[in-house]
Amino acid sequence: MNFPSELKYTKDHEWVKIEGNEAYIGITDFAQRELGDIVYIDINTVGDEVSKDDVFGTVEAVKTVSDLFMPLTATVLETNAELNDNPELVNSDPYGKGWMVKVSISDAAQVDGLLDADAYKALVGA
Repeated sequence: MNFPSELKYTKDHEWVKIEGNEAYIGITDFAQRELGDIVYIDINTVGDEVSKDDVFGTVEAVKTVSDLFMPLTATVLETNAELNDNPELVNSDPYGKGWMVKVSISDAAQVDGLLDADAYKALVGA
């Protein structure tokens, strides 16, 4: 499994790539493996401020639907339009082309509460 060191992680298996006061968010390699083949992503929170730990969308796999939890209080700026036609990008490239939302961070102090790669590896037993 892959755990890029430049990313931050949550206990709910989202990753966060911080770029100034904005961030990209997706699900981790571990999460996509657990879910299996992803067939649909439903995110309808563009323009909304979503509080930390609130649901910002869902990801649907062949056998299950799972909520996506916001790692930081943030306003959703955009979704990854490529996932509309190619949701399997989350399986094949979870940290690249499989990103889900771009957000504007409301409270930068919350970044300190996220896990680094080593802490996330320990969480999932890798």
